[in-house]
Amino acid sequence: MNLRVLLIAVLSIILVPAVLVAYSWIAEKFVGVTIRGAQTREQVRSYFWIAPAFLLLAVFLVYPVISTIITSLLGPQGHKFVAFGNYGYIFSNPDMLIVLRNNLLWLVVFTFLTTAIGLAMAVLADRVRYENVVKAILFLPMAISYVAAGVIWKFMYQFQPAGATQTGTLNALIVSIFPGFQPQAWLINSPGNTFALIAVGVWIWAGFCMVIISASLKGIPKDVLDSARIDGATEMQLFWRITVPLISSTLTVVVTTMIINVLKIFDIVYVMTSGNYNTDVIANSMYKQMFIFQDYGRAAATAVILFLAVIPVVVVNIRKFVTPS
Repeated sequence: MNLRVLLIAVLSIILVPAVLVAYSWIAEKFVGVTIRGAQTREQVRSYFWIAPAFLLLAVFLVYPVISTIITSLLGPQGHKFVAFGNYGYIFSNPDMLIVLRNNLLWLVVFTFLTTAIGLAMAVLADRVRYENVVKAILFLPMAISYVAAGVIWKFMYQFQPAGATQTGTLNALIVSIFPGFQPQAWLINSPGNTFALIAVGVWIWAGFCMVIISASLKGIPKDVLDSARIDGATEMQLFWRITVPLISSTLTVVVTTMIINVLKIFDIVYVMTSGNYNTDVIANSMYKQMFIFQDYGRAAATAVILFLAVIPVVVVNIRKFVTPS
């Protein structure tokens, strides 16, 4: 079996470039021989060059989307046609309503905190002497995988009963400062456990927001800020009336990027609570429906809802990138 996998890998490495080179050579020969006129030849050549990309897009994106939509209309094992029954279950089942509520909490709280904290860190880091060192330290959590971050923070949130030695960093720190404090089961007590998970996501992504916003801050003309200071503007007035409006397009991109990330959130929840204690989210629920309960119809319906939720945000993000601000 291992030999077979190795053989397939080697053939893929050799054959894929070979096929692409052969296709390019044949396409160029065909265009050069059959097409007359330089302008027409260039237009036809462009279609030949983008054809493989469109083919791959159709095979690996369009077909799976269509297949998933069809599966979402079928029963648990993907045989019986149930129309929109799976969607009705998602929007009426009490457990699924908790999942949707949690995703809404993630959407609002996570997006607001990452953007706000990233903006604050970018503005403050821009004023310190060792700006690059500070930014590198604040950006460091982005280098940690979601799984590793989940494991780290699971130790941070560990809980022992009152009177016992606290092995969790957070409980141990608070108890050492306030001896009368009752240790909290941060990952068990609802709804606070959802906010505890959101804090982990904010810890990871705030540095990313800081870097993007900081780059935009560097583009603000210094003359504009100096002129405002000469006119008597305070630092708060500079921030709200000049800085924020000038980087509004960047903030929009950051916000939409965070929304896309939060709609797909899975790893943190899966590692830290596995969706228990009313902490489940859409992506984790989809995983359990597919691989634990083996209800392909409901899993596909959940995937379609997630897909539809992401599309408008992706469109806004793309327009911000391609449309000059």
